[in-house]
Amino acid sequence: MTSTNTYAPSREDFAALLDESYGQNEAFEGSVIKGLVVAIEKDVAVIDLGLKTEGRVPLKEFQGPGREGKLAVGDEVEVYLERIENALGEAVISRDKARREESWVKLEKAFEKQEKVEGIIFNQVKGGFTVDLDGAVAFLPRSQVDIRPIRDVTPLMQTPQPFQILKMDRRRGNIVVSRRTVLEESRAEQRHEIVANLAEGQVIDGVVKNITDYGAFVDLGGIDGLLHVTDVAWRRVNHPTEVLSIGQTVRVKIIKINHDTHRISLGMKQLLEDPWQNIEAKYPLGARFQGRVTNITDYGAFVELEPGIEGLIHVSEMSWTKKNVHPGKIVATSQEVEVQVLEVDPVKRRISLGLKQTLVNPWEAFAEKYPAGSEVEGEIKNKTEFGLFIGLDGDVDGMVHLSDLDWTKPGEQIIEAFKKGDTVKAKVLDVDVEKERISLGIKQLTSDPFAVQPPGDTSVKPGDEGPDIKKGSVVTCEVLEVKESGIDVKIIGTDLTAFIKRIELARDRADQKTERFAVGEKVDARVTVFDRRARKISVSIKALEVAEEKEAIAQYGSADSGASLGDILGAALKAREDAPKKDTKAKTDD
Repeated sequence: MTSTNTYAPSREDFAALLDESYGQNEAFEGSVIKGLVVAIEKDVAVIDLGLKTEGRVPLKEFQGPGREGKLAVGDEVEVYLERIENALGEAVISRDKARREESWVKLEKAFEKQEKVEGIIFNQVKGGFTVDLDGAVAFLPRSQVDIRPIRDVTPLMQTPQPFQILKMDRRRGNIVVSRRTVLEESRAEQRHEIVANLAEGQVIDGVVKNITDYGAFVDLGGIDGLLHVTDVAWRRVNHPTEVLSIGQTVRVKIIKINHDTHRISLGMKQLLEDPWQNIEAKYPLGARFQGRVTNITDYGAFVELEPGIEGLIHVSEMSWTKKNVHPGKIVATSQEVEVQVLEVDPVKRRISLGLKQTLVNPWEAFAEKYPAGSEVEGEIKNKTEFGLFIGLDGDVDGMVHLSDLDWTKPGEQIIEAFKKGDTVKAKVLDVDVEKERISLGIKQLTSDPFAVQPPGDTSVKPGDEGPDIKKGSVVTCEVLEVKESGIDVKIIGTDLTAFIKRIELARDRADQKTERFAVGEKVDARVTVFDRRARKISVSIKALEVAEEKEAIAQYGSADSGASLGDILGAALKAREDAPKKDTKAKTDD
């Protein structure tokens, strides 16, 4: 009998072999492995992973932006193994995750080396767009799409193009890319090459690309130059659209090139003849020309004399009389005006013009019509602390100084009697055309009560010389006003006024009462002060009474006369009362 020995593994040995087999397979989980397409069923592909198991992948994962995704049985593909076996006994695999893992490795290397990567814009999201970077999805902010904002991104979508990675975070799965950076770099290279072929002073054709308030950007064939509004034409151009339009082809001259910033300044007017050449010969001083008002400012108005030549009428040269008026109230834009050349500065390219110089000087006209000594009439325009301003013919003003208001009363006091709007008469004292001043006087309408007729002066008729007043003279006065402290009087036959204090109203204290007098009453008084230089006069009734008493005593009070003091005074008073009667009788006899 033959015996045979057969090895039968124990339960423990089988478990160990099984764990070893599964352990080897589990090592592939979470990694990218290769598989073989063994079948295609409807919308999935069956892939053999060589792990005694198969997996299924949707066909759409083999498709994507820029990829046709054609798949056939027998093709070898890479997939991402998530799990060896699911509930159905199949491997859980993904083509998308495999491609993403591959892409991340490539992108990280490109990011470290600052290399460009290729991608496809395939969707629009909030704040920007999504870009497929061969499996990895990146975010493209709207501000990073182009150098200038663009409204429609449709032409850029589904088209492979280069991008620059700005930021990567694999843990969070975030990638931020920029198309603008690539364009700027490419543009900078192009600009550098174009600028290198340009030179200052070169004349070149360009196309107006954009217009702003301060000028226009002209495309010179890949690089823009700025045509400033002041370099469009020699004449004033308020806005570039007056001359230029977008898309217009223009011939320009390169004025300046900044090779560091690649900024180019252009000019159009530099191709035309400079109208400022020989400007002094064309516009001599004092000459008059017609011009058009082009601009009005607070300080004056600009007048175009010819295309490219403008002059300024300063506000001070616009009107002889309107000193504090805005220029816009004197002239209007586009108005044709006659101006006179006042100054020409060819270096600063400035011409000073005058408008008022083409009009009649009202001060010259006034001086010719109203020489010194003429009498004028006008309305009081203003009252100041130093006099009155009176409106006169020709829209000019004359001034009456305080000292020329009255011969005897202080100007500060008499000015209160005048009101704004009153019509007054005055005499022209002086006209200064250069300083534009007219001096007037109101008191000069009457004779100076303190004046003395010079010897040989025949201008004053006999009988009009006025009384010969001096200290000690006896004058008759008319009461003008009665006050508690005294009375105001006017010396009859003159324009002189005086104030008699209460103490000077009588010799006796009992008679020094103001109520004894009434307005209009005439009284005699003696001149106690008469100073022509100081223009001061004082009169006193008391002084007259005292003087008459002394005279009576001297005449009637001799020692041998035997007359009493009462008799002497009575005789003096009677003689005083009879004096006017004798004068009247003498005139009657004549």
